[in-house]
Amino acid sequence: MSTSTIEDATLKAPTAASVASRSGLQSLLGGSGVNRRPELYTSYAADMALLNTRAKMVSVYGLVAIAALFPFMFEDDILILLGRAFAFAVGAIGLNLITGYAGQVSLGHAFFVGLGAFTAATLSGSTEIRTLGYDLPMIIWLPAAALVPAVVGAMIAPIASRLRGLYLAIVTLGLVFLGEHIFREADFITGGFGVGRPGVDAEIFGISLVNNGPSFDGAQKVYWFALVVLIVVALLGRNIARTAVGRAFQAVRDRDIAAEVIGVELTKHKILAFVISSAFAGIAGALLYTITRQVVPEAFNLLLSVQFIAMILIGGVSTISGAIAGAIFLTVILRLAEELSRFVDFIPPPGSPGGLLNTAQVSTILYGLLIIGFLLFEPRGLFGVWIRIRNYWKGWPFSY
Repeated sequence: MSTSTIEDATLKAPTAASVASRSGLQSLLGGSGVNRRPELYTSYAADMALLNTRAKMVSVYGLVAIAALFPFMFEDDILILLGRAFAFAVGAIGLNLITGYAGQVSLGHAFFVGLGAFTAATLSGSTEIRTLGYDLPMIIWLPAAALVPAVVGAMIAPIASRLRGLYLAIVTLGLVFLGEHIFREADFITGGFGVGRPGVDAEIFGISLVNNGPSFDGAQKVYWFALVVLIVVALLGRNIARTAVGRAFQAVRDRDIAAEVIGVELTKHKILAFVISSAFAGIAGALLYTITRQVVPEAFNLLLSVQFIAMILIGGVSTISGAIAGAIFLTVILRLAEELSRFVDFIPPPGSPGGLLNTAQVSTILYGLLIIGFLLFEPRGLFGVWIRIRNYWKGWPFSY
């Protein structure tokens, strides 16, 4: 071996101190298993715990704490953007439960999101304007925004549960077109094409979520509200996924005939997945209505359904954290597409004429490139990227 090769090997070899330091951190974050082994458990309950390793517990608590401090760090427009991302994440969790966990491909998610948004708008709207309104408080219209899509989903689910694969995708695709027609024609509920309904001054327990207060402004309060709703929905989704219902969903997805042989009721669990997904989509619609303070019928189209599919594909199918990461990633990356107009001449600012590509076209191209890129190089999405980083960290200094 030449002198230079020996020197290179010496430089690349980890020192005892660095290994000990890295081992110490790995032990700290290693987990709650036996002898700091995160994948080794002594009971079924420990394995199925909500946060079954110390690393998950530290990282989740840390991320929530950092997210709660964002209103003191960012401007209002960024907080509104992140609030919308949280609302999309709620819808993406619902889609991941039916498509990722239960294996039922649904392209009709935008219909249920729109149903939730217009339910919230109708129940909270004023009775004095030209559209239907009941002027009810948020504590009523927010649960109702989940209940109405869930009921509609329960009515459609028995038909959808008889189908699978492309046939189910086509049927749910029809829901989007049917919903677009209903939303456009029922102008006494939706406000009509191009007009829509204005937002409501949402209040909960007497606290306005949109008006500026003595301590916090509206953007800060609506951001915190969206964050709390996302945490509650994520916990609910995670609990569904790790319990008997979630395991039945996965059995139906992996091999439905085998699942039926071992006692899983196929129709019951397919309907249940459809109902839960529709309810989550309705909550997402109500959140979007609260945050954007304007809802228009044409917003709930096929492109929105494709966006939700892209969120779970890019974030990671069959993972709650992946759905959240995908929704936030896509919402933020599309905002960056709008910011490109400041630096590139052939992309005009939003609403301005001219240019080779507008920001909507750039966003569509980005969607396509990201979906193709992740499907080719990392089908598990952002969650798969995290698994690669984690495995490298756990295996270091060895490559395998």
